[in-house]
Amino acid sequence: MNAGSKLPRWNLSSIYSSFDAPEYLRDKDLLAEQAQKLLDQLQQPWPEDKDQSARLVLTWIHSYEDASDLAENLESYASAIYTTDTRNSRALNEINSLETLALPLGKAAVILRTRLAERADLVLSLAETNEQLKVYKFFLSDALTRAKYQMAPELEDLANDLNRSGGDAWSRLQEAISSTVSALWDPATGEKKTVIALRDLAHNRDRAIRERAYKAELAAWDSMKIPLAASLNGVKGFAITVDKRRGWQSALDKAAYQSRISRKTLDALISVMEGSLPLFRRYLKAKARILGVDRCAFYDLFAPVGTASRTWTWEESRDFIIDKFSAFDPGMGNFARHAFTFSWIDAEGREGKIGGAYCTDFPLAKESRILCNFEGSFDSVTTVAHELGHAWHHEVLKDLPGTLAAYPMTLAETASTFAETIILEEALKTASREERLSLIEGNLKDACQIIVDILSRFYFERAVFKKREQGELSPEEFCSLMKEAQLATYGDGLDPELLHPYMWAVKSHYYSPALAFYNFPYAFGQLFAYGLYAQAREKGPAFAETYKEILRLTGRASAEDVGKAAGFDLEGPSFWQNGINLIQERVIELESLLNTLEEGKK
Repeated sequence: MNAGSKLPRWNLSSIYSSFDAPEYLRDKDLLAEQAQKLLDQLQQPWPEDKDQSARLVLTWIHSYEDASDLAENLESYASAIYTTDTRNSRALNEINSLETLALPLGKAAVILRTRLAERADLVLSLAETNEQLKVYKFFLSDALTRAKYQMAPELEDLANDLNRSGGDAWSRLQEAISSTVSALWDPATGEKKTVIALRDLAHNRDRAIRERAYKAELAAWDSMKIPLAASLNGVKGFAITVDKRRGWQSALDKAAYQSRISRKTLDALISVMEGSLPLFRRYLKAKARILGVDRCAFYDLFAPVGTASRTWTWEESRDFIIDKFSAFDPGMGNFARHAFTFSWIDAEGREGKIGGAYCTDFPLAKESRILCNFEGSFDSVTTVAHELGHAWHHEVLKDLPGTLAAYPMTLAETASTFAETIILEEALKTASREERLSLIEGNLKDACQIIVDILSRFYFERAVFKKREQGELSPEEFCSLMKEAQLATYGDGLDPELLHPYMWAVKSHYYSPALAFYNFPYAFGQLFAYGLYAQAREKGPAFAETYKEILRLTGRASAEDVGKAAGFDLEGPSFWQNGINLIQERVIELESLLNTLEEGKK
C-alpha cells in the first residue's frame, strides 16, 4: 500500500458509544425483561377459538422477534469490540454477561417450538389460512421440524448454560491464541511476527520470504498445539454429546438442515467438487510453470503471478468498488458509498485483532459493520467487496421482521460471492494481457480455495467427528488427518512434503460448537453465485431487481426453493457442473495466456 495511506477503523457510535452508555445498559435490562415476558406468554393455554389461537401465535412470534433483535444487537456489539482487541477483558466479560442474559431467550425458543408442536396441525392450518400468519409459514414449519430435534426444555436449558463454559469457552480460547501467537522472525533484532502477519506474507512475491514465513507459522502453531488440540476436542466432544441427545443421526445431517439444503443437494455438490479435482490440479501445475518451480508448495498457493499485478490503496479500492457496484445496481453502489463514508469498515491490521474478515449486523440500528485486514492486493479488494455483499444482503432484508430475515450460510455466501464476481468481471473488461493473466490466476486461486481446500476441510472434519466419538485426538492425529485430507484433494498439484498440517488450528470455523461443517456452504455460495451472475449477464440491468427479490426470499425459504425461484435445480449435478464449467474456461484461458507469454520470451 502507498505510504501515508491510512486504513480506517470502524465507528460503532451509532450502535452504542461504549459498554457504559445508558443505551447499552438500557438494552441489557430490556433483554432480560423481554425474555421473561416471552416466557410468561408461553404459559398461556391454547384457546378453543381458531382466530384467538392465531392471535396467540402472532403474540409469541412478535415477542420472540423483539427479544432476539435485542440479543443480536448487544452480542454483535460486544463481539465487534472483542474481535478488534482480543486482550480487552471488559469485552470478554460483556460477552459472558450477555450469554447469561440470553439464556432465558434460548429457553423461550425451545418452549416456543414445544408449544407449537402441541398443536402442529392447527399451526400448519393457520399458516395456510390466516392472512397475518401466511408470511410466517416457513418459520412455523421450520420451528415444528426443530421441535423434533430438541431435548426437553429443562435439558435444553442446561445444555445452553453449560455451553458457556464448554463449547463456547473452547472456541474463545482458539480465537485468543490465534490472534496473538507469534514466532521469531529476525534473530538479529529479536523481531517477532504474529501468525496473522506471517500468513499475510503468503502473498509476497519473494518465494524465499514465503517459505520462511510458512516455516515460522508452522513453528508458532506447533508451540500452541496442546491447548488448540484441547480446544478442538472440547468443541467437537461437546457437539457430539448434545447432538446425539437431540436425536441427530450425524453432525452432517444437522449441518445440511442448518444450511437449508437436502442431503441430495449436498451429495450432488460434493460429487461435482470431487469430479473437478483434476481440473484444479491442471491449474496448480500451470501456476508452478509461472512461478518457475517443479511443483507448488502450500506456501505458493497465494503467491501473486504476472508482472502487472498492482498494489491498491484504500482510496482506489473504495472508488473501484463503488463504481462497479453502481454499474450493476445504483442502489447497491450508493449503499457501498454509505458504508465507506460512515466508517462501517475496520480495515487496519493490528496486534490483538483477529485475522480474516467478517460482516456483522445490528438489527436495531439496521446497520452492518465489516472487519477485514487490508494489505493492498486485489485479493484485499475482493474481500472488501465480498463482505459488502453480505452487508447489502442485510440491507435488502433490514425492514423485514427478524424471523423472515434469518438466512443460512449457504445463501449468505451466495450474496457475498456474487458481489466478488461483479468486481472481477468488471476488472477483466479493461485488463491488458499481463493484467488478465494476474486477475484470472487470482480468480482461480480463490476458486481453488473454495472448491479444493474447502473439500479438504470437509474431509478433515468428517474424519474428526468419526474419530472423536471414540475418544480425544492428539495434536499429531489432527495433523495426520489434515495431511491426509490435503493429499486426497490437492493430489499431485502440491508437493506432498510441503503441505499445511496445522490448518486445523488456523481455521476458526472448526471451533463452533453450534455450527459444524462451516465449509461446504462456501462452495455452494460460489457456484450458486456463478449461476446468478450468468443470468445477470443475460438479462442486463433488469436483473438487479430480480436479484433483490431473490435475496429477500432467502430468509423464508429452503435453498432449493430459492434456487427454483432463480430457475435452478439444486438437487441435480448439472447445475453445479455449470459453475465448474466456468472455472474450466478460466483454466483454459490461463494456460493459453501462459503459452503465449512463454512463446514471446523465446
